[in-house]
Amino acid sequence: MSARSRPQPSIAIAAVPRGTATDEQPIVEGLRAGGLDALAAAFDRWHGRVRVLARRLLSDPASAEDVVQDVFASLIRAMRRYRGEVDVETFILAIAVKRARHHQRGAARRRRAMERLAAGDRFAQIDPEQDAYRRELGIRLEAALDRLPIAQREAFVLCEVEELSSPRASEIAAVPEATIRTRLFHARRRLRDLLSEEHGE
Repeated sequence: MSARSRPQPSIAIAAVPRGTATDEQPIVEGLRAGGLDALAAAFDRWHGRVRVLARRLLSDPASAEDVVQDVFASLIRAMRRYRGEVDVETFILAIAVKRARHHQRGAARRRRAMERLAAGDRFAQIDPEQDAYRRELGIRLEAALDRLPIAQREAFVLCEVEELSSPRASEIAAVPEATIRTRLFHARRRLRDLLSEEHGE
């Protein structure tokens, strides 16, 4: 078969190694053109990050899954207003945060972040062998996080759980960086206050 007659791939999604800026461009162009192949490629690449973020923002797994579906169902339309000011992943995660704001009934499981918070908390200074106590503490911390306003939960999840920088978190939450820092400060203080109230201190 000659090079002239050899069939060409319809979308060059995998032609460039993942993690580079260039391999995002075919996806962006495909989405702007309404291409379902590009939508499938975007889903394969970013649905995991969106799902993790949604589950950490929402306590109801069904609501988190709704957020994932909403994000990608709206992505073709949303990508038409994408101008490249931020990377594509940040743009998509920002959509997820906005969608999650409509599902504010709780928070997702965030054990890793809760354990990190507990490690610096006076209630966490316990014998390492007391696993049952630590598990109970993790549950109490999750319950306390559920009582935070959604804006403070967003700041805590983005900065403490997702371990994003405050500039990146501000881009995703679409608020100034100073606002993210302020919300994170109040979230940390409120969590410790809630734990103190629970112990009658």
